[in-house]
Amino acid sequence: MPKAGDVAIFKVKDIGKHNRIQSTNGNNKYILPGDLIMGAFGNRYATEQMEGYVPDTYHNSYHILGQGGAIGILKSIHTKFELVGPTTLSLIGYLVHENGEVINTKYLNDEITTYKSIPLNTDPKVILSLGTSMDSGKTTSAAFLARGLKLAKKKPAYIKLTGTVYTKDKNMVSDYGATISLDFSHFGFPSTYMCSTHELLDLYQNLIDYVKPYNPDYIIVEIADGLLQRETYALIHHKNFMNKVSGALFSSLDSMSAIAGADMLTELGCNVIGVTGLFTISPLLVDEVKQKSNYHVLTEENLTSKEIIDTLNKKINYLEFENKMAVNS
Repeated sequence: MPKAGDVAIFKVKDIGKHNRIQSTNGNNKYILPGDLIMGAFGNRYATEQMEGYVPDTYHNSYHILGQGGAIGILKSIHTKFELVGPTTLSLIGYLVHENGEVINTKYLNDEITTYKSIPLNTDPKVILSLGTSMDSGKTTSAAFLARGLKLAKKKPAYIKLTGTVYTKDKNMVSDYGATISLDFSHFGFPSTYMCSTHELLDLYQNLIDYVKPYNPDYIIVEIADGLLQRETYALIHHKNFMNKVSGALFSSLDSMSAIAGADMLTELGCNVIGVTGLFTISPLLVDEVKQKSNYHVLTEENLTSKEIIDTLNKKINYLEFENKMAVNS
């Protein structure tokens, strides 16, 4: 029975949605029926793409769930891809260690990276990048923020905590200015869908520990999908996790969800630094948010400007002052 992270060789049977797969160097390679590819079993939750799971029994056919190489059994697919369907594969065999044990990416990375002793910023500010759903602008907002912080002479780091393996997001934020940019796959996760909250918190701590030696001033942590998605919902409702967060950017597709999502975070005690995302390309939607709420709208121009540091300082310092007053009262 396959497990999430198990690595195997598959033969391409029929081409559907995925006609390419990402190779080890990050390039996307076209695949054709009859080709042999290597992938890892993994679950996927993607509202604009596919929902799929690692099966609990062997199957005659498997499906490519993500271009990064996550393989499983499709459960549902977005209507726009129904006619195309998934790319189907047959299992050839597992990759194994010398002792015959199946190689699993989640347990493969036992490397403990050591760094030269350098003065560390022991208290970098953690900024969450959250949103209403897939493709609401979370990664783009994170990249814009990284650019603005770099222009402000600050060192931003980027972590994508949840999602399905694919290097596009971390590469984008790195290009925009992150000192280090990595995601859950660094520790062998083909995806984080259906992980326990305890496992996610352990993963988060390992990712934080990994970036801290780079001495970042800010760590931008992106959590995939929307606030109601299984893992996202669990994390934002976990007090110990949220207590270590300085604030959040909230990305949305429209004005109503921008306000509703930010309200939800505020009710949970989260410091919403600003609302952003795809809705900010529409002046009408921006005006609606400004007129119907007190949330600060952050456009691309705002986030990529070095003045964004003033917004962050104002929002974060005000929260810290409030928390200090609450403790002393």
